[in-house]
Amino acid sequence: MFDSVRNNKKIVQIFLALIALPFAFFGIDSYVRNSGVGNDLANVGDTKITLQQFDQALRERQDQMRQSLGENFRVDMLNTPQERMSILNSLVDQRLLMLEASRLRITTSDTALREVISRIPSLQEDGKFSMSRYEAALRNQGISQPQFEAKLRQDLTMQQLIGAVSDTAFVSAAQAEAMLRLQSEEREYGEFRVAAEQFSSKVAIDAATVQKYYEDNRNQFEVAEKLRADYLVLSLDALLAQTKASEADIKSWYDSHKDRYQQAEERRASHILVLAKSDSDKGKAKIRAEELLKEVQKAPARFAELAKQHSQDPGSATKGGDLGFFGRGMMVKAFEDAVFKQKEGEVSGVVESEFGFHIIKLTGIKAGRLRPLDEVRAEIETEVKRQTASRKYAEVAESFTNTVYEQSESLQPAAEKFGLKVQSSGWLAKNPDPREAVQPGPLANEKIRSLLFSDDAVKNKRNTEAVELSPNTLVAARVVEFVPASIKPFDTVKIDIEKKLKAQEMAAMAKAAGDARLAELKRGEDKISWSSPKRVSRMQSQQLPLETVKALFKADAEKLPAYAGASVDGSFVLYKISKITRPEKIDAEMLKGFQTELGSIAAREDLSAYFTALRSRYKIEINKSQLESRERP
Repeated sequence: MFDSVRNNKKIVQIFLALIALPFAFFGIDSYVRNSGVGNDLANVGDTKITLQQFDQALRERQDQMRQSLGENFRVDMLNTPQERMSILNSLVDQRLLMLEASRLRITTSDTALREVISRIPSLQEDGKFSMSRYEAALRNQGISQPQFEAKLRQDLTMQQLIGAVSDTAFVSAAQAEAMLRLQSEEREYGEFRVAAEQFSSKVAIDAATVQKYYEDNRNQFEVAEKLRADYLVLSLDALLAQTKASEADIKSWYDSHKDRYQQAEERRASHILVLAKSDSDKGKAKIRAEELLKEVQKAPARFAELAKQHSQDPGSATKGGDLGFFGRGMMVKAFEDAVFKQKEGEVSGVVESEFGFHIIKLTGIKAGRLRPLDEVRAEIETEVKRQTASRKYAEVAESFTNTVYEQSESLQPAAEKFGLKVQSSGWLAKNPDPREAVQPGPLANEKIRSLLFSDDAVKNKRNTEAVELSPNTLVAARVVEFVPASIKPFDTVKIDIEKKLKAQEMAAMAKAAGDARLAELKRGEDKISWSSPKRVSRMQSQQLPLETVKALFKADAEKLPAYAGASVDGSFVLYKISKITRPEKIDAEMLKGFQTELGSIAAREDLSAYFTALRSRYKIEINKSQLESRERP
């Protein structure tokens, strides 16, 4: 069973990001009993979700978005009541899963935990698990091994529970075929556009109407206050770029951490496994293993052939039982003990483990060795520079904060003192329209933006205080140009208002005329010159306006021709449905894919229903006032 677990890509993929992302998990302290919500954000059952746990989850969500959006990421994207509640709901759902797993006594074994860790690509070297890489990755993220493994065990346990629900979702082939036939139905139609432009000469908007619209909708013509700013960023990365590691530092680090670069002995083995799924199976399984052992002993050279024929480990049987190289701690103890006692080429006796009974052949030995300095020099140089930069950041962060405050008339003194470059922003609005793209970067942060628009920064021309954007990153800024809020003058917008009001009147006239023509068509009075026929199905309608698709498929087509109409881009469009084509035969591969897609939808619905049930089973209290007043980082 080893390879079948080690090669379970679905599970491994879930955890590839764990090493690369900030870290947050509930921990033992989350299960301390408490009464009332108090200063915490929520109670779930008799456990609590704290402000610190919420902030950890927020930072993790920010880093996920930063990685996926790149320069388009803005910190204030998550600074809305909806996003804050979404993050809290995610924490509540996770807590519900852990409480339910505890109730059902669902756990993740040490063996399963080791198997998943050993298969994370970023922790491998030459295709094999590397303890040195594992330790280095944890150090880089500031996570201890027990912390990481506790988080991973927790997530694996939750995955078991989620899988137990989602894996049972089922959509039959008949259901999928019926839906696919409906989605594949094609409607042939012609169209006739009642253009709004034809009513242009019939619409006149007088000056009083335009003036009244301006007065009644002045908020539409507001120009928000805006400014341009200079800013400084003190970050660990900036200090890292200034840091050098001497040869002496690298050699000293290597000499004092040689244990970290010691590669342990690894062994390669093949095995034949006879499963024992229960205690009642053990007797028969052991007898069968002993029979196979006799066959191997008669012809040791046929080991791989016998493994292919008889081993019940689906992951390794096809490879002649080969498990590849592995070190200590990567296999279950009984199996590992046997392998590390054998001589190369030797075949073991029958070895019992929690999976069943094994016959093991040792096929290779890689002796342990100390990796030479030249091989790990780049890795050590990075580590030394990062540690030096981290110490320097801790030393200068307070000094940076004091300098921009004490010499508030300019950012230049701080820039010169800390070897930083003064950067400049484009125009920043105080309250940017969410529909418009906001300049990415440090000044997208809501707190620094608020400080920039304060009287102290705008009127007194002082530096803002240093704001922590994220761990190991501080930013300070100052206003270089400010434009106060205003209302666009009437003369500059009256033409646009007139065009808008005229377009609205023309669209209303087009709809009225279109509705009248549609009524005539439904009475059988078809005197329209329709466009050439077009075809559309629900599955292939992406290029059409949504209003068109809705009109075509909402129309009652039991009797043809059928007619429909819809307002599209100001005009009114009439449709004549003349033919309906339904597929006689469904492609088998398409049906299979569609069934899988429907199954995924059903699984999401089942999970949603499951979480609803959990929320009714456990008492949940949300401290909305704490959530709403929580200062965003």
